[in-house]
Amino acid sequence: MIAEVIINRSAKKLNRTFDYNIPTEMQDFVIIGSKVLVPFGNSKKLEEAYVIGIKESSNYEVKDIVKIEDNLTDFQIKLAKWMAKHYFCNVSDCIKLMLTPGTGRKENKVQDKTINVIYLKKEIEEIEFEIETKKLKSEKQIRILKFVKDNEGCTIPELETFTDTSRAIINTLIKNEYLELVEKTIERNPLENKKLETTEKLQLTDEQQQAFDKIEESLKNEKFKEFLLYGVTGSGKTEVYLQLIKKVIDEKKTAIVLVPEISLTPQMLDRFISRFGKEEIAVLHSKLSIGERHDEWKKIKDGKIKIVIGARSAIFAPLENLGIIIIDEEHDSSYKSETTPKYNAKEIAELLGKVNKCPVVLGSATPDLNTFYRANLDNENSKKIELLKLTKRANESSLPDVEVVDLKMELANGNRSMLSVDLYSAIEENLKNKLQTILFLNRRGYSTFIMCRECGYTVKCPNCNISLTYHRFGNILKCHYCGHEEKVVTICPECGSDKIRYFGTGTQKLEQEINKQFPQASTIRMDVDTVSKKNSHEVILNKFKNENIDILIGTQMVVKGHHFPNVTLVGVITADSSLNIDDYRANERTFQILTQVAGRAGRENKKGKVIIQSYTPENFSIECSKKQDYDLFYETEIALRKQLKYPPFCDIILISFNSLDEKEIQNVSMNMYNYLKQVLNEEDFKIFKPMPCPVDKIQNRFRWRIIIKGKVDENTNLILNKALRMVYNQNFKNTRIGIDVNPNSMM
Repeated sequence: MIAEVIINRSAKKLNRTFDYNIPTEMQDFVIIGSKVLVPFGNSKKLEEAYVIGIKESSNYEVKDIVKIEDNLTDFQIKLAKWMAKHYFCNVSDCIKLMLTPGTGRKENKVQDKTINVIYLKKEIEEIEFEIETKKLKSEKQIRILKFVKDNEGCTIPELETFTDTSRAIINTLIKNEYLELVEKTIERNPLENKKLETTEKLQLTDEQQQAFDKIEESLKNEKFKEFLLYGVTGSGKTEVYLQLIKKVIDEKKTAIVLVPEISLTPQMLDRFISRFGKEEIAVLHSKLSIGERHDEWKKIKDGKIKIVIGARSAIFAPLENLGIIIIDEEHDSSYKSETTPKYNAKEIAELLGKVNKCPVVLGSATPDLNTFYRANLDNENSKKIELLKLTKRANESSLPDVEVVDLKMELANGNRSMLSVDLYSAIEENLKNKLQTILFLNRRGYSTFIMCRECGYTVKCPNCNISLTYHRFGNILKCHYCGHEEKVVTICPECGSDKIRYFGTGTQKLEQEINKQFPQASTIRMDVDTVSKKNSHEVILNKFKNENIDILIGTQMVVKGHHFPNVTLVGVITADSSLNIDDYRANERTFQILTQVAGRAGRENKKGKVIIQSYTPENFSIECSKKQDYDLFYETEIALRKQLKYPPFCDIILISFNSLDEKEIQNVSMNMYNYLKQVLNEEDFKIFKPMPCPVDKIQNRFRWRIIIKGKVDENTNLILNKALRMVYNQNFKNTRIGIDVNPNSMM
């Protein structure tokens, strides 16, 4: 028998099958999905490969497979092939997402974690006889043997502590074959230290019950269906998820719950653990150690887990008998990968739902515009999603009052502080009443850029065509694209002037300003710079909640899904940063961020207040977020999208090029453009000429792009894949190409 294999390499030319003979002794074990080692090319080193097909003969002279390492399922291979076609990448790139972490070619192979434990080697009757006949006289040895009899499997340190003896005495008993050391495998469990009180299910409100009943009907019928659970912030979407999953587990099925941010995972985990216990829950996200991820994946594969909670990649968890998929905060852009493969977890969930005949529930207070459009289709379109609404907060608390402050007027009145008069007064009032405040600024660092006031020189990254950000902690300039760092400039290298000034504002500067204006207040900051360590998200959020810290300052991490009963004030320092970006979704993202951050205020029975500071208070996304009116925002934005022909009325195809050679990148992008002009129908597709990207250089690589507008279908997919192969066959040396449909970033 012959195996058709894909070599585990990212080179585009290797994205095809190679034939290998299956030796007789392996014929019962090599299946579609096997991970094998094979000789490849002239290299003496064996290459990792994946079997994606088996046939009876080959037209080539073939080598033997040397070793089998692991097995994926037939479905996982089919999914990887589908993804490679739809996300324009190698099959091997997609397979990696489905492998047990720590078993890949380039990873350090993860070993099982083991400890040495103590067991009795002699029969207990023989030991007791020796004690009675005084053959065994040592009091300490007898004490050890009696302890091990009642506590077999204990460790040496435990034995030393509880028997008040030394390692030497234990070693003597091992040497004389009374005891034996046994190596025991233990699981690295990220939930090990979680201790939470058990909670009972809550009484659902009428709206929650209606939503639950609709989804339950789909569960009973074992039928794929997509639902959008559209509920205002604090409307109790999580309680609906919990009760649906209880139903699924009672039916002996399993569940996947996706959350967008690692910072949301601890809070969601706590709710699930207190309801279901931690034995049947696995957690998967990038902040776990590779060993923890390996062990969590292994438990899932071994069928020990009923619920998987995690970020985007948890959608590939190898759960059997899947009964429901829940995607919380479904509007969040992090569900779409920005690295190869550029998959969308919502699309993978839809595919899994169809295969497993189970419902997919998308939850949000500010749904993605494309999702809401599909939920409002007039006809029974195959892409239609059923809309379920939760219009009231679950605990009868009211939505917060929202005030918009015009920063232009503040400047005109002589206020040059980062805080408007109203926000300053509101923080002061909150501190007096011992209530908590969240201040949101979507920019980390201290200052956005440094400039010379004499000649206009700005300090830029030597590798990327982008200004360096000043970080006061460490007194350094940092590039947020490539990580380059350098010392702060005090004299202008262009004109020699010392008039170096700091412009723009980041979270570090805001924290300093708050500490200066409210020295009596306790503050804590949450941004990329403060959450780099393991579990740091959880530590910061727990500290803020449990130690009743007065003010939490943060970026986007603080706006989603968190529940803080004592937070009654939310301040948005500047609402304009997300409006002034080169992206057709700028209005949508601004509305979503502002509505989500407003939803953190007044979630219990205390009245909440939100103050949004802006230089453009008349912008309709800011106006709609002030009214907390998603429907009004949707109607306005969808009309604009239709008029300008943007998604959901078309797809945006971004073909990106990056290269070390500026001339080569221009030639390659022009070749691709000319080819696409020939093969794509001009009536259906608008193809824009190749241009440098807005950030035209990152890590010393030049960046160009082609933008195409049109509807992507199976035929378009084939054309784009063919165009990619055509360009790669031209043997250019320095240029890489990527294709992304409806990308997160147009930069």
